[in-house]
Amino acid sequence: MQGNPTLLEALNQLLTDELTAINQYMVHAELCENWGYAQLHTAIEHQARDEMRHAQWLIQRIIFLDGAPQVAKLNAIQIGHDVPAIIGNDQADELRAVRAYNDAIRLAHEVDDQTTADLLTTILKMEEGHVDWAEQQRSQIEQMGLENYLATQSQAHAA
Repeated sequence: MQGNPTLLEALNQLLTDELTAINQYMVHAELCENWGYAQLHTAIEHQARDEMRHAQWLIQRIIFLDGAPQVAKLNAIQIGHDVPAIIGNDQADELRAVRAYNDAIRLAHEVDDQTTADLLTTILKMEEGHVDWAEQQRSQIEQMGLENYLATQSQAHAA
């Protein structure tokens, strides 16, 4: 089924955003693991898996619309040097994703592609969940202090 060229371009940009997010989240998850923050590692790795699912869904939709998924391009990756920077960088990217998905949903409606709009709405809700998670982490850091917050994110290792 031939898709709208403008919508296909938007879907490919969203795909680029998702592929970038996967890489950024995976590096952030592994940094947290290396620093001993097992709970943060697990949470961030889960978000990376969400982004992988989003990329898969976008690729499937692009192919269905007779487009060519562009998977060789990434945006600049913003690696945090500490936990607050990791959370802040990821939150900023998720806020940009929310705006991009809202724009793409409007475009899908304009070109009468309800199925694509529905898919993008599903992904948008998940991205909003990622923003909410980051806001919660930042709030916890503010309320309990960074040291106490980080203490709740580590896991004792057996000797």
